[in-house]
Amino acid sequence: MSDEFAGRVVLVTGASRGLGRATAQEFLARGAHVAVNARTNDRAEALATELGERAFPAPGDLVSGEQARRVVRATVDHFGRLDVLVNNAAVAYPTKVDAIVEDEWRETLDVNLSAPFFSLQAAIPVMKSQSFGRVINVSSTAGRSVSTLAGAHYTASKAGLIGLTRGAAKELGRFGITVNAVCPGLFDTDLAHANATDERLAELQRNFPVPRLGQPDEVAALICFVASERAGYINGAALDINGGTFML
Repeated sequence: MSDEFAGRVVLVTGASRGLGRATAQEFLARGAHVAVNARTNDRAEALATELGERAFPAPGDLVSGEQARRVVRATVDHFGRLDVLVNNAAVAYPTKVDAIVEDEWRETLDVNLSAPFFSLQAAIPVMKSQSFGRVINVSSTAGRSVSTLAGAHYTASKAGLIGLTRGAAKELGRFGITVNAVCPGLFDTDLAHANATDERLAELQRNFPVPRLGQPDEVAALICFVASERAGYINGAALDINGGTFML
């Protein structure tokens, strides 16, 4: 499968660690050219250098519509097209609902919902001109139910992202653009470890039907499938990957 995405261009937001980094690596392994987004130029440059010659640094804080448009323009100017957008960047705070301050609420909604919207909106004209596009929004089991570790603002933002996915999918499918969400459960990432002790994570996973944390490359493989030409009739879906925890 090393040439599955040969000739395709992918933009991955929040690509410097966790699920985003694994996704960028998987697309590169399958032959894609990948624009890797991080907030700062230094982080994006260092990541692209580490990932290799088919990786391109695309820094920018996507909570700004103008910066989202600039990142998409830079990607298209460099590669000549944009086939796949993976909206992965996210923040998660464990704050209880009665203690969430306004700035934290707004940051969570901006990063987890507004940034994907602005990035999607910026990519639409390019994908329409190609009559092809794949948009994958990284939501969460929280968006389907409730977060295990993070607060109500995280759950609200991830539920909203599924709503955005469905609304955009309804409008864009006729142009050859599919929009889907993937909904990871608890994965072995920096974000999970930042919100729970190792003891707490061990306690949680013992009660999962598949009793372990998910691995980032498992999400990356699902995202690559949804981005492939084989998945052209999957549109507006929220695809669960959680070891069965959503059943509980």
